[in-house]
Formats: sequence, C-alpha cells, structure tokens
Amino acid sequence: MTHEFGLRVYYEDTDLAGIVYYANYLKFIERGRSEWVRSLGMDQARLKAEAGIVFAVRRVEADYLRPARYDDELVVETRAVSISAARIVLDQAVMRGAERLFQAQVVLVCLAEGGQPARIPALLRQKLAPLLP
Repeated sequence: MTHEFGLRVYYEDTDLAGIVYYANYLKFIERGRSEWVRSLGMDQARLKAEAGIVFAVRRVEADYLRPARYDDELVVETRAVSISAARIVLDQAVMRGAERLFQAQVVLVCLAEGGQPARIPALLRQKLAPLLP
C-alpha cells in the first residue's frame, strides 16, 4: 500500500534558477515518512516516551531524475518494502502528476535512547506487516 503526501514547492525550496535545491528532496521525503507514520496511528513521541525507542535513517540511496520548479504541486509516495527485527526499508518517490522526479530507498533503524540497536516492538511490526508487498 502506497501512502501519498501532497506539497507545493515554495520559493524558499529553490535555487537562483527556480529549481528545487537537491537537499530539499530529503526534507520532502522526511515529511512524507512522518505523515505515513501518522496515518498508521503511530505517535513517534509516544514510542520514545513509552517504549524508549526512536527511528533513525541509516541509509538513503537517491536518484534525482527531473527537476521540480517553483510552484509545482508534488506528491511524495511512501511504500514499505521490508521489515526485520530492527529495521524498516521504504521506497519513496516525489511525483509531479505521473512524472517521477526523484526516487529513494530509505533504511530506517530502531534505536534505544542510548543509541544502541533495539528491536521494533511486536505491535508495530504487526501494524506494518499488512503493508508489505
């Protein structure tokens, strides 16, 4: 199942040529991941407070395919690919209509508050399992 999050490109997102600055795509997909988690009924602050865990990006493999420009309406697509005991792999894309502008595979890891690896709680894995291909 693919989650979609819409956004518009603002002047602050662009460079002098009016093209989205490359690092802002990482911000866009972060927003998409945050909204994906929220749509699953998960509260990251509560996970930290109650379970003592947080998620961190371990790896991003990104491809910049076409430029987005000032005032474009974009959609960030987020799809779960796999889940293991301590990590989640997601595919994300930034779309302008049917045109794919950016794509990335993101590896998230579960960490205890001290920064050491931690297991993803079983309840959370159960929520994610139906989303996998």
